[in-house]
Amino acid sequence: MAAFIGRREFITLLGSAAAWPVAARGQQTNRTVRIGVLMGSLATGPTRASLTAFIKRLEELGWREGGNADIEVRWWDGDPKTMRSGAEELLAFSPDVIMVFTNLALSAIMPILGKVPVVFVAVGDPVGGGFVASLARPGGNVTGFTSFEPSMGGKWLAVLKEAAPHVNRALVILHPETAVHQAFWHSAKEAALRLGIEAIPGAVHNTSEVESAFASFAERTDGGIIVLPHAITEVHRELIIVLELRHRLPAVHWFAYHAAGGALVSYGFDAPYVFRQTAEYVDRVLRGVKPADLPVQAPTKFQLVINLQTAKTIGIEIPQTLLARADEVIE
Repeated sequence: MAAFIGRREFITLLGSAAAWPVAARGQQTNRTVRIGVLMGSLATGPTRASLTAFIKRLEELGWREGGNADIEVRWWDGDPKTMRSGAEELLAFSPDVIMVFTNLALSAIMPILGKVPVVFVAVGDPVGGGFVASLARPGGNVTGFTSFEPSMGGKWLAVLKEAAPHVNRALVILHPETAVHQAFWHSAKEAALRLGIEAIPGAVHNTSEVESAFASFAERTDGGIIVLPHAITEVHRELIIVLELRHRLPAVHWFAYHAAGGALVSYGFDAPYVFRQTAEYVDRVLRGVKPADLPVQAPTKFQLVINLQTAKTIGIEIPQTLLARADEVIE
């Protein structure tokens, strides 16, 4: 099985890019530019929708696939060992700029990047991860859009406790080698002390570790789950949700499509919207702006989505105070 899905397959799935509107802005280059895209996640419906939003926004800004832009996409296959091969393939494409999605993908490409500009999206704590010098002045040739600040670990735990007040124990599904996950974990532990919850780390790298973490934790009935955002947890998203439902465990995830897919609650930013913002940074880099001069931006709006069907399935009642704050309730 190939490590990555290439550009042509993805473009075919999008349909005719020529049908999208174009509104060229500013000085337009006469040459064809090359845009690399390293999607550090599986090619699922929701992640394809986010990439579609990115490419459509590029079209609106004047960069048309097959016209004045060649877009080369690499999707991850779920094996951590193959992430770097996709990065190497994109660099062989000699891109003018690369858009990178997820911490794992950015970690894979950074050591071999050279001077190629990068605009990242949905990368947690890029300063703590060593990707940029600071948010205001990223330095080097890397900038973009961060996902969640370290304090979100405690906020997700607080949402879990509010959604399911009976929860006294919380399993935090994390990737221990990712710096931001350590920060999330420390934030969650501090919040656990305030909330009277026992926080338990669940380090995962593969399917068997996910299943093992759930099997040992679900022996009692007072537990809940926090799933931290990462390429690894996204790869296992469907399995994780199945295990949550099987063991009747309330859980908090990070994107709206997780709640739509069966998780009890999601609390995070609007992914397609942020991908469109990322396209605007790519546009600015292509027009001559240095990544070092573009501050790293953080999400300004978060969505709270609650799945009442799941609440019924696992036998809990969501408090009305939380329902009143939800941006969307799935019934």
